[in-house]
Amino acid sequence: MTHTILRLPAAKFESGYSRSTIYLRISQGLWTKQVSLGPRCVGWPAHEVAALNAARIAGRSDEEIRALVLKLEAARKAAA
Repeated sequence: MTHTILRLPAAKFESGYSRSTIYLRISQGLWTKQVSLGPRCVGWPAHEVAALNAARIAGRSDEEIRALVLKLEAARKAAA
C-alpha cells in the first residue's frame, strides 16, 4: 500500500469540504487529526480521506463516522 499524504488543498479537493469545514469536523470528531510534516506543514493520509468519503457516501451516521475516526487514528499509532 502506498502511504500518500494529502496536503490541505488536495484534502479539500478529495473531500469537497472547505478548510474551515475540515477543521470543524476534526473538532467534532468526524475527521481524523492532521499529521505534522514539519513546523508549519500538515496533511492527512490519503487512505483515511478515502475511508471517510466512502463512509459518507454509504450514508453512515455521525456516530458511525466517529467510531471510524477512532479506528483510523488507533491504526496510525499501531503502525508506528
